[in-house]
Amino acid sequence: MSPLQLYIHIPYCLHKCPYCDFNSHVRPAVDWDAYRRALLGELAHWAMQPQFAGRGLASLFFGGGTPSLAPPRLIGAVVDAAANHLGLTADAEITLEANPGAADAGRFAGYKEAGVNRISIGVQSFDRAELAWLERIHDGDEARHAFELARRAGFANVNLDLIYALPGQGLTAWMGSLERAIAMNPEHLSCYQLTVEPHTLLASRHARTPYPLPDDELALRFLWRTRERLQAAGYAAYEVSNFARQGFHCRHNDGYWLYRDYIGIGAGAAGKWDTGDGGAHRYANTRSPESYLKQALAQGQAIGGAEDLAPRLAAAEAVWMGLRRCEGMDRPGFAARFGQGVLTMFEAELAPWLGAGSLIADTAGLRLSDEGLAQADSVAAALF
Repeated sequence: MSPLQLYIHIPYCLHKCPYCDFNSHVRPAVDWDAYRRALLGELAHWAMQPQFAGRGLASLFFGGGTPSLAPPRLIGAVVDAAANHLGLTADAEITLEANPGAADAGRFAGYKEAGVNRISIGVQSFDRAELAWLERIHDGDEARHAFELARRAGFANVNLDLIYALPGQGLTAWMGSLERAIAMNPEHLSCYQLTVEPHTLLASRHARTPYPLPDDELALRFLWRTRERLQAAGYAAYEVSNFARQGFHCRHNDGYWLYRDYIGIGAGAAGKWDTGDGGAHRYANTRSPESYLKQALAQGQAIGGAEDLAPRLAAAEAVWMGLRRCEGMDRPGFAARFGQGVLTMFEAELAPWLGAGSLIADTAGLRLSDEGLAQADSVAAALF
């Protein structure tokens, strides 16, 4: 009965970045009125489901795609409908992702009025050559301007997204972008290592002509230098890739890592809730915007697929997600939720990592050691 989270997917972009594996689509024109009606229909549908009754929403997150292409009235309509159908907690966090291009940055005042209280700006880099390689449609000056517009609009909670470990990028170049981000004094920074995701344009290019990506040792040096510098600047690491000033961690994303329940609306959005037997139910909406609109407007929902997870698989997911948090996962909470302790349920799978010092267990939690961060994927794979 913990508070719920709501994710709203806006799938439209002005340009599809080659590294992006999110459900994003370039369209010459968008029927925003139809998309608004589809989202509101989904909200009404999910509000009637008994597993969500009386729980309220602790966070809303408009992701994409490029949510800052959407008109503020659409954002406001969704926020209002969410409040009316499900209710918002008194301090609900409402985030909207934005690209720094001038075409959408000027809407920030409208988003603030619509109820958004947190902006996440996709800067990625301040280096012109790196931005060109990433095929971003902005430059460093536009990124700074977008940040200034967010401040002028009254946003006191701003995140900047950055990407490191680009092909041929050295530590000096990365630290230059990081220093420029720190100088802007945002409340939150997300620093992600570039990953060649399957089925992306970057993956197909990399398969034809491999890029000079950093090896594992250099990638770890990027991570540790980033952590050291941000810690010194007052940004605590609370997850592998996320850093915040005190009181400004992203509560919505933290809810995913805590394996809480969430509703997803919009093309390709996903949702999940715990079932009474310790398992979980997941669903995902159809990904094509056109198919999504047709189904959502006709039926009030747009589920493209769903599955039930057995208790052990749900427990493995909870451990995997929880280990992303610097505090790790809550052992007493896990035992209460799944009926037995994590070290009992996964004794054989976790023993080698505990013995090697990659995992640290105490009475309160289970977490990766500093050295264990390098083996995070292998630890996760052992659970499944």
